[in-house]
Amino acid sequence: MKYLLLKHYRGGPTPTVDFPPLDQWEPAAVDAHIQYMRDFAARLEETGERVDEQALSPEGTFVRYDGEGRPPVTDGPFAETKDLIAGWMVIDVESWDRALELAGELSAAPGPDGKPIYEWLELRPFLTGPPTVTE
Repeated sequence: MKYLLLKHYRGGPTPTVDFPPLDQWEPAAVDAHIQYMRDFAARLEETGERVDEQALSPEGTFVRYDGEGRPPVTDGPFAETKDLIAGWMVIDVESWDRALELAGELSAAPGPDGKPIYEWLELRPFLTGPPTVTE
């Protein structure tokens, strides 16, 4: 089963540990945080559970179709970065419990003081088929 682990910019429930945004950390703390993520991804690569991961820039634009022959409508970037995705990881695991275990481990990435940040992550299964419609 494939799952998506989403890291949000200050999103999710109330944080357990309050920490500043990553761009306000000391360089060594940023390096340690990123290295934790790289090590985590490398372990999943060894077990065959890693599919892909990417960090995303906080800049972005919403786009929608506005009719044939018309340019798309755009808006943004938005100041409310709590709603933006900071990055994601796709995992392919045997069970929901394993996905929860890995999400919990990733949540323990170190923060600006070197201690785990207990970051909230969003865990979502991939849709494997069309939804069932009932009447």
